[in-house]
Amino acid sequence: MKNIFLALLTCFIITVSYSQDTLTIMHYNILNYGNNTGYCSQENNNIDSKDEYIRTIFNHVKPDIFTVNEISNSQDIQSRMLDNNLNQDGLDKYEMANFIKIADSYIVNQMYFNSSKLGLHSHSIAQSYIRDIDIYKLYYKSNDIEYGDTAFITCLVAHLKAGNSSENANKRSLMVSNTLDYLDDLALDDNYMFMGDFNTYKSSEAAYQLLINNQNNSVQFIDPIDTPGNWNNNYDYRFVHTQSTHSSSNGCAASGGMDDRFDFILISENVRDGNKYVQYLNDSYVAIGQDGLHFNSSINSSPQNQSASEDVIEALYGNSDHLPVVVKVAVDKNPSFINHETVIDELIFNNPIINNLQIKITSADQHRMGISIYNMLGNVVFRDDKFLISGEQIIKYSIDVPSGIYMVVFTEDTGMVTSKKLIVTR
Repeated sequence: MKNIFLALLTCFIITVSYSQDTLTIMHYNILNYGNNTGYCSQENNNIDSKDEYIRTIFNHVKPDIFTVNEISNSQDIQSRMLDNNLNQDGLDKYEMANFIKIADSYIVNQMYFNSSKLGLHSHSIAQSYIRDIDIYKLYYKSNDIEYGDTAFITCLVAHLKAGNSSENANKRSLMVSNTLDYLDDLALDDNYMFMGDFNTYKSSEAAYQLLINNQNNSVQFIDPIDTPGNWNNNYDYRFVHTQSTHSSSNGCAASGGMDDRFDFILISENVRDGNKYVQYLNDSYVAIGQDGLHFNSSINSSPQNQSASEDVIEALYGNSDHLPVVVKVAVDKNPSFINHETVIDELIFNNPIINNLQIKITSADQHRMGISIYNMLGNVVFRDDKFLISGEQIIKYSIDVPSGIYMVVFTEDTGMVTSKKLIVTR
């Protein structure tokens, strides 16, 4: 850290090898995990058996981000998932998000993540009509994180209203509309993923259309496999169906075999195009256990499902009536050293200062900028985030720090980082 600042001060050229990491992201409706109902019980949905199944599936995929629907609202049960199934065989790197809820629902969403690569930035609720839609914002533990530069991934996890009726379709649409309004109010140009059990029967449904045709481009979502259509009970879409793993019901799991596309991971344009350090890896989208040969059939029926090992297929069948959906993304390990274009035409400030810092910025376009001040130990002593308008503007701060040499770091939302020396005298 000291070397970075000394290099900036002395105008040395720092050469950092460009490198990427790959993150695996899995979403899964785990069918009333730890939740007993009138139809799902310990006889037909035993939690000890589910633990064995989930361990098998989890070890097969090894996700860095694992989001779920239909887990009990009991925090003890949510911790059980972490301790019994994820942090096994000597692992202790997985953590779960803090639990919050607003809607009165006995089944909820949750997120688990690989803490050796990721940290939880925030968790909020976008909307609570029928069920909460959760927003989990994660940051990548990049090589530059102490310098203030890293990638963020924001996962929206939804379990939309079930039912093949116009009334239920309208309820799904309202849940999505509420969520998009929330994102519009945030006005953040982030790396978004919208994942969950959507319970949609066709791509023309209003809820789905709102997601993929939203007028706000920053929160317009994309189907990575670009497969619109009438998915329900349609042989032409047999390779994308995610429900049901069972042809006949055991009283808990839905019946009918593989004939619906309910489960999705949609991505924003930033993720598709890699605009903000995170990029979808082409052809990585897959429904685990889907081989296209079990339309209207159980996934473990004849012919043998060879899309995964036999124990994984049996675990998928035994645990839930849904298949998990997986994507992979590339994330930049050294975001501060990637060349990006600037929209700043002029950036000057008074120097040295005693207390008051006045920054003059002339911007070619409106955008966000992070302003951070570091001491020579690499510690942040001041930080702010500004929305800049097109043209000239003056930003004023009162800076209460000891006399000394500091570094002011300006981070544009294009990824461009500019560093300038600041001298404070008392």
